[in-house]
Order: sequence, then structure tokens, then C-alpha cells
Amino acid sequence: MKNTIYKYIFYEFLRYFLVALFAFAIIVWTIQAVNFLDLVVEEGHGFRTYFIYSIFTLSKVLTKLIPFCFMLAMILTITKLEKDNEAIIMWTAGLNKIHIVKLIFKISIIIMLAQLFFTSLVNPTMLGFSRNVLKNSELQFVPTLMKEKQFNDTVEGVTIFIEEKIQNGKYKNLFIRDEGKILSGKDEQATTIFAKYGSLGEDESSLILYNGNIQKLNNDGDINVIKFEKTVLNFSNLTTKSIITQKIQETSTLKIFNCMLNVNTEDTHNCSKEKKSLMDNKIEFNKRFGMPIYIPLISLICAFLLTSRKDKKIYYYNKYIYFFICFLILALSEILVRYSGTSWNHTSVYYMLPVGLLPLFYFVLIRKFKYENLK
Repeated sequence: MKNTIYKYIFYEFLRYFLVALFAFAIIVWTIQAVNFLDLVVEEGHGFRTYFIYSIFTLSKVLTKLIPFCFMLAMILTITKLEKDNEAIIMWTAGLNKIHIVKLIFKISIIIMLAQLFFTSLVNPTMLGFSRNVLKNSELQFVPTLMKEKQFNDTVEGVTIFIEEKIQNGKYKNLFIRDEGKILSGKDEQATTIFAKYGSLGEDESSLILYNGNIQKLNNDGDINVIKFEKTVLNFSNLTTKSIITQKIQETSTLKIFNCMLNVNTEDTHNCSKEKKSLMDNKIEFNKRFGMPIYIPLISLICAFLLTSRKDKKIYYYNKYIYFFICFLILALSEILVRYSGTSWNHTSVYYMLPVGLLPLFYFVLIRKFKYENLK
């Protein structure tokens, strides 16, 4: 009988949890996908690349939503048991409230482990795949660079400005500044190019310039000016900022751990010994392993709903009060994790808050239920 009730409660929770997770994930992912349209509009990636990239970033959305959806599903499950008088049937069948608390806590451990799996393995792997999708895509970004009366720096180290679009891929009065030495070559100084007219190449991966000049700063500090009637700039080997700029969320957990221990690793991007880089690694590590610990704490706060009787007027007020407390705990965890990499004191507070409150809340629940004779 007890096992049947336990299964019923678990399946009710699971139903609420999956529905909430799916609904919120679709909403957040859709908003996020709209923001990713810049990959097509600004950087020239194809719609296929855009769609695959958006799908891979869904893991990041799920990782953020799991704690909130757990809280919502747990409150709805307990409220349903009380509202439909199912809780009374359970107490009559010999279940003790503390048994339900233990069940709720066990469910939270399962969700916590799932969250750990997502944050430490699935999410970095999927985001790494999304980066590879961008790197391996065929770019047609040259037309997107040519925006009338706007400075465009989509390409790393290159700024382009055109005064006027004429027609059919032709432009008037172009300015190009190469700060990253991409167009001019690695061993040369920065280059500034002015051209009276310009047009796209046949494959749209090059830019043909007419009647202009190239200005280069030599080693003596003088400016060399080279005039031309026609020159071609090839953009086929260039990449956009979204491809070059790797995010720390894409780095594997093992590499972040090695960076924190100053162990040699092949990941040179996120293993800088600069203070800010080390702090970012600590914060990311704490996000992956600290945030899931707050889920069991949320479960015990939700369990306090079992202490309120349906016939009390304050029961429904308690439901919103506990929801607000849970939401506040989650918000606090997000704030604390942002400072957890600055010092060991902040890190200790971040981890000790859930670890310290867990036994306290459990003890309070035991005290409330120990005089009840429902078994």
C-alpha cells in the first residue's frame, strides 16, 4: 500500500515537473532563438547552422530551469494532495508525514543528481558542439558587413564603413580599418583603406575596391600611402567574433578544475593566470556543483506545506509564502554564486547556506510531526 502511494506521489510530481520544464523551456528557447537571428542577419551563417546551433543551446536553458521547475512541481504536488483530500486518505492508510518528507527529499536527490549531470557534462558538451557548428559552417557574411552609414566590426579586428549603397552590390565611399592585422598580414602594421567605389565579388566572399588608397604606418612612425585603381580584398579566410570568442561555459569541467589547480592543460583560452580569468573559472565551477545542492533545501521548504491543514484559513496564504521563500532562495543562490569566485569566504557562504539549513529544516519538520500518531 505504501509503495503504491509513493509511486503515485512520484508520478504526480514527475508529471508536473516535465510539463513545467517543457513549457518554460519552449518559451525561453524561443526568445533565445530570436536573439540568435544575428548569426544569420549580421554574420552570414545559413538558416541550417542557425537552427542546429539553437538546438544545441537548449541544454543551457534546461540547466537554468530545472531548480525552478522542481520547486513549482513540488508545491503543486503537495497542494493537490491537500486540496483533493488525498493526504487525509494517506494518513488514514497509516502513512506518517515524516515518510512523505523523506520521499520528497529522495526525489530532490534524484533531481539534484540530474542537475549535476547536466551542469558538469551535458551542458559543456552541447555548447562545445554548438561552437563547432559555427566553426564548420560556410559563411556568406561579406554582404551583411556592408551597412550604409554604420561602422561594422562583426569580423574580429576589422571595421568597415560605407557612406552609400548604390545598387546590385555596389557601394560608394568605403572606409576599412584593419586593427587585427588580418587583411594586411601578421607581420605588417595596421592598415586603413579608403575607396571611392566598391562592389562584391562573384562568390560574395571578396570585395573589389576602385579608385582609392591604402595607408600603412611603418616602423619609423611615418604613414605610407599607396594609391590604386583597383584592388581585391579576400574575406574567405576571415571569421566572425561569434566563432573566435569561446565562452567559459563551453569548457569541460575537468579543464576548469585543472585551471583552478594551475595544472597544465591544452585549453589555453580559459587557463590564463590573470586574476579575472581565475575568478571566472571558480565562478563557473561553483555554478556547476553548487547550484544543484540548493534543490534538496527547496524540497524541505516545500515540505512545510504538509504542516498546514486545509481547514485553516491561512493554508492558501502559506502556499504563496513558501513559494516566495523558495524563489528567494533560488535568487539568493544566483547572487551568491556571482561573488563566490572573489574569495574563499564568499565561496564558503555559498556552499554552507544549503548545507547548514538542510539539517535545521529537517529537525524542525521532525519536531512538528513527532507527536502525531499517524503511521
